[in-house]
Amino acid sequence: MKRKARILLVDDDASLLKLLGLRLKSEGFEVATATSGAEALEWLERERPDLVLSDLRMDGMDGLALFDRIQRQHVGLPVVIMTAHGSITDAVSATRSGVFGFLTKPIDKEALRRTIHEALAVSLPAFEDDWQHEMLTRSPAMTGVLEQARRIAPLDISVLITGPAGAGKELMARVLHQASPQRDHPFVALNCGSLPEPLLESELFGHVRGAFDGADADYAGVLLTAAGGTLLLDEVEELPARLQSRLLRALEQQEVRPRGGNRNIKTDVRVLSASSRDLVAAMEQGRFREDLFYRLNVVNLALPALKERPEDIPLLARHFLEQIRQRQATQVTGFAPEALALLASAPWPGNVRQLLNLVEQAVAMASAPVIGAQLIESLLTGSGEQFPTFNEARAEFERMYLNKVLRMTDGNVTQAAALAGRNRSDFYKLLSRHGIEASAFKRKQD
Repeated sequence: MKRKARILLVDDDASLLKLLGLRLKSEGFEVATATSGAEALEWLERERPDLVLSDLRMDGMDGLALFDRIQRQHVGLPVVIMTAHGSITDAVSATRSGVFGFLTKPIDKEALRRTIHEALAVSLPAFEDDWQHEMLTRSPAMTGVLEQARRIAPLDISVLITGPAGAGKELMARVLHQASPQRDHPFVALNCGSLPEPLLESELFGHVRGAFDGADADYAGVLLTAAGGTLLLDEVEELPARLQSRLLRALEQQEVRPRGGNRNIKTDVRVLSASSRDLVAAMEQGRFREDLFYRLNVVNLALPALKERPEDIPLLARHFLEQIRQRQATQVTGFAPEALALLASAPWPGNVRQLLNLVEQAVAMASAPVIGAQLIESLLTGSGEQFPTFNEARAEFERMYLNKVLRMTDGNVTQAAALAGRNRSDFYKLLSRHGIEASAFKRKQD
């Protein structure tokens, strides 16, 4: 379900605070209250609302001073100012400084409702509803992609999702599935770069009993198990040429012949594909079939790198922290403003996946309820202990293994491939994936 919008209400008049709080709750909002600017800032250290509604005239820190602190420490959080001493001067001063709205007491019910909804339209992540509640964003770049996704989600067309590793391509595929007519049918994802060709062929098309040694029973591949639903082919650029041809035929004819089978089986599946590589370049170099490329790339959704959407970093960090809090018992409740500033300014070569990994590390290593800047800085600079993901560990093992067999064979690719139990074509693909030149291992002649 769509969550309630959160409003922080700040006023030094306790009776008015209670009355306005009850009114906002009756309107369906989640409300927190503070009786001073200082108390509001303390609350903001722990939580992030979607809107702050503050009195202008308060003892100590007034509404504009509170807004100034919020503007510096909680970028993008809208503030609406209320006052019983309304004047043109106050309103002009407030709006010119960046305050979202200005309301005069006694508060008109309709003006309050209109101003709040206008502010929340800016504050709440775009399209925050059931179909894509995980794709949180305030970034114009990401919002444009989501708008395109919403338009094409109901259409029975193939979509190619591109973007750097860790940018959220599989999550986008799940969003498209959730918003499609196929939402009540299976969503199946297959990583085309994680299996050798024979296993990948079985995973795609299935096999019949006895098709090869070890095939002890019939096996339905993903093109059949995802029938009626959505199939995501991740790292689609890794498909071997022979399987590219078979996949194209299956998509065109909407039927599959399992390995070793003698009949075709009808299937109806929407195919989404994802790639972090330049498929156009691969097509031009003859490594990817042109006809398959155009079959898969009816629409392209290009996800931006996280560094291109810095306004989303605090939003995502808080979201990941909340997810962790729901899964496990932890004393951690939030981030210090300085910690969020460090996160927002980091380059994030690993994109959203790296941010999630870092938040998980920070929660595990935090010694206080609020994650401070020092811990974030240590993790960003690598001084904190970082445990690799499975894919990172596998890639490092592959790189070390390839270097070792090339050293053992003095850079002879034929011998190295035989030693590794791979054909030359597959072995060259592995070398290319890791940027390894076999010639560098050839022993120099005296």
